[in-house]
Amino acid sequence: MLLTWLYVPGDRPDRFAKAVASGADAVILDLEDAVVAGRKAYAREAVAEFLGEAHPVPVQVRVNELTGPDVEADQTAVAGRPGLAGLRLPKVESAATVAALAARVDTPLHPLVESALGLESAYAIASAHPSVASIGLGEADLRSDLGVSDDDGLLWARGRVVVAARAAGLAPPAMSVYADVADADGLAASCAVGRRLGFLGRTAIHPRQLPVIVEAFRPAAREVDRAAELLAAVAEAERRDSGTVVLPDGRFADRAMVAAARRVVDLAARYGA
Repeated sequence: MLLTWLYVPGDRPDRFAKAVASGADAVILDLEDAVVAGRKAYAREAVAEFLGEAHPVPVQVRVNELTGPDVEADQTAVAGRPGLAGLRLPKVESAATVAALAARVDTPLHPLVESALGLESAYAIASAHPSVASIGLGEADLRSDLGVSDDDGLLWARGRVVVAARAAGLAPPAMSVYADVADADGLAASCAVGRRLGFLGRTAIHPRQLPVIVEAFRPAAREVDRAAELLAAVAEAERRDSGTVVLPDGRFADRAMVAAARRVVDLAARYGA
């Protein structure tokens, strides 16, 4: 249950160590959109060198499009590197491409849905192979493909990806990046919408976005108190050898509520409340 992932252009090795030390839960070194064609080879070598050793936080690599000319070189460069925690796969549109890649590489895979066709296959992609560790949206490309200009136009797409992830047994997905680095209020408001839809955490493009994301997604003190109250009632029911859990206010609690309460408590322990 990580809340923050920080993207770093793959051709900026001067930023790699800083990103690892930024406080982000994980770092994504980007070989795709953040790197122009003429610098792909340089970025690939820089990323491979940095992944020559393990780092204190997971470091993933976003490779180039699976149907494009650069992805094979990307995979070859980072395969088996001690610091590689997984591959982000852009513009995925079918389960078959994910399964084919999983047969060739031994690392967690994180497909990104960025088109209408990919969205239609979201569950199939999420369940394509045991190596799939998460699924997410690439919202900039999806906006263009769908012809929408604001977040309201993405509500259905966001909800579909959340449902696909959970139906496939994956953790709740993280939200896509918020492009306006200077707009902390807008980022917080967007995160609040995503949290209500079932997202957990968000990818970032600048370290200044990290505390805003954590504040938006970590449980509030009231949530933690209610979760602790529920878990105490569960413990009391177990002590009485009873399968019925009743809260002090008279509400009954079922197993789904208990699982949600445990997640709240775990998140609060990690991030504070």
